[in-house]
Amino acid sequence: MSDAKTRELIATARDLAEQVDRLKFNPPVTHVYNPLDYAWAAHELYLRKFGDGKKRVVFLGMNPGPFGMAQTGIPFGEIAAVRDWLKISAPIKKPADENPKRPVTGFDCQRSEVSGRRLWGLFAERFGSPENFFKEHFVANYCPLVFCEKSGLNRTPDKLPPAEKNPLLKICDAHLHRLLEILEPEWLIGVGDFAAKRGKEACSGLSIRVGQILHPSPASPAANRGWAEKATEQLIQLGVWSRLPASR
Repeated sequence: MSDAKTRELIATARDLAEQVDRLKFNPPVTHVYNPLDYAWAAHELYLRKFGDGKKRVVFLGMNPGPFGMAQTGIPFGEIAAVRDWLKISAPIKKPADENPKRPVTGFDCQRSEVSGRRLWGLFAERFGSPENFFKEHFVANYCPLVFCEKSGLNRTPDKLPPAEKNPLLKICDAHLHRLLEILEPEWLIGVGDFAAKRGKEACSGLSIRVGQILHPSPASPAANRGWAEKATEQLIQLGVWSRLPASR
């Protein structure tokens, strides 16, 4: 049985999906995917399974990766992590307008989202089970949309022109603010610079401390040299985690 917070999370995610679906984007963006539509079954399962109760820490990503949430509907949703650790599996439909160079194959996707593998891998190593992790933690994405160019190139929200980016940021800021009101965390941790900056904006008027950790993307040279150790040390220095892992 879902608690009141879970029901609120589901409702606000639905509202976010509807609002961003009304936005228009122009070339070089040719295809826009919204996993909250075609992968809603998996995302709703994630919220029902792990969204109950207050959370002490919310980790925030930028937007879905092409081999992560774009395939599974779960933030940082690398296939193996979602299927084998989170124990979530659900039918994934197709985007309304699919780029043939960026297909959505759901849990049949053969590519690994490195950022998601590293993030969920750190949580699995430190907490053992998802239940232990989600007692106090939650993982969300700031923007639910994937932006593809004709070539299949992934374009991140920060690279959109102001006329397209600003309406998107307004919607996503409001959704994040509402999500934080629901979960009542002490900490919002931006995974990377963009997420931390948007988190500070969305936390206006809320008694929430905002921190940042290194993004686990393989595009970051620093992340390719012991990302888990660096992120853990950053969280310890902030006072979010202790040096001793949580009891399992």
